[in-house]
Amino acid sequence: MPEQPPASRERAGAVSALALLLAINLFNYIDRYILAAVIPPLSTEFGLREEQAGLLASAFLYAYMIGAPLMGRLAERVSRWWIIAGSVAVWSLASGWTGLATGFTMLLITRVFVGIGEAGYGPAAPALISDYFPVERRGKVMALFYIAIPVGSALGFVFGGKINELWGWRWAFYLVVPPGLLLAALCLLRREPRAAPRAGVPGEKRSFIADAKTLLRIPSYALNTAAMTAMTFAIGGISFWIPKYMQQRLAIHEGLGPLIAVEHATRVESPMMRAQLTQLLTDANTTFGVIVVAAGIIATFLGGWLADKLRPRWSGAYFWLSGIAILLAFPCTLGMIWLPFPYAWIAVFFAVFFLFFNTGPANTALANVTSSKIRATAFALNIFLIHALGDAISPPLIGWVKRVTNWDTAFVLVSLMMVLASALWMLAARHLERDEAAAGETQPPLT
Repeated sequence: MPEQPPASRERAGAVSALALLLAINLFNYIDRYILAAVIPPLSTEFGLREEQAGLLASAFLYAYMIGAPLMGRLAERVSRWWIIAGSVAVWSLASGWTGLATGFTMLLITRVFVGIGEAGYGPAAPALISDYFPVERRGKVMALFYIAIPVGSALGFVFGGKINELWGWRWAFYLVVPPGLLLAALCLLRREPRAAPRAGVPGEKRSFIADAKTLLRIPSYALNTAAMTAMTFAIGGISFWIPKYMQQRLAIHEGLGPLIAVEHATRVESPMMRAQLTQLLTDANTTFGVIVVAAGIIATFLGGWLADKLRPRWSGAYFWLSGIAILLAFPCTLGMIWLPFPYAWIAVFFAVFFLFFNTGPANTALANVTSSKIRATAFALNIFLIHALGDAISPPLIGWVKRVTNWDTAFVLVSLMMVLASALWMLAARHLERDEAAAGETQPPLT
């Protein structure tokens, strides 16, 4: 039988819990995108090819996606706050270890541990938020939580670029350790809102495979996950390479193209050339960071607010909004590639805006179509699939395609996945209302 519809009131301590989880999510994305911000000097120091640099992103993502299902199951049995505390501590210490790297192998290992740390946080945090807040407010609350994606990503680019300019790329990783450990300690002071761990309920023990089969039989869940996978494939690969891509385009735009040729041929020994390349990278990171903050905040809030407004009037509103927005992102991405400066930055703004518009609706729909008993597993399985088939593949793929062709061809091929994501969300829209009712989040539709 479906669960009873949830209460329309939030739990005690919901706002402070959301604030703490939002702060953690902010540092989550700062830690994640510092690497992308400093890839050019890091690659130069260690002599990395594009494929090798892309594998650093893949190492993180493979650890993240493999660890997420394991930690998602654990999150249904023990306090999710304990899991989050340990996770934040692990990824913060691993980031500091990245700054101590002496070669490619050590870099790979550190990124694996960052992924392991984030694997515990990824499923537990949105499941906690879903338990703290009722379905009527969940879209806006999820949008607020996921506002950390554009803000944290942008800060990762800006912070990494600026610290690299001042003190070198290693210090960008060192400086994120203390705040991460402080946030981990604060989690230990929180109480689990769930009445009892799932393992303590008679007859409730099930395997991950059984729960995964249950989830994938929910049309809205399966199609939403497929759409998010296609989107993650596109934006994960592009966002990893955007600082280096824009650095090189800016160099050509400002008549400094020969510096890029020198960088590819050998390590840059001239202090003046190094300073010019570093400044170009800082400019690219800063401009992109400002765009991501502005466009991401507006789009994430607007997407969550509009989805909640339209939900009572428009069946499948969460998915229709997501599908339309990402379809509009596709021509904007092409504009980023083909338009000259400064118009390319305008195209970047609108591409980022439409890509972030689906963040609140798509993630809220994941929560709304799944039972609270397996919600952490639902987010864990989603994390595994969207990264295994998405951005774990695209960064090295873009690096390889770029090496045999050029940046423009690589970005165009990958961005075509946005069109696929749009089609999948629009297909999922007709199932959403009935699947929410089956999960006990709404009353069943009239037939």
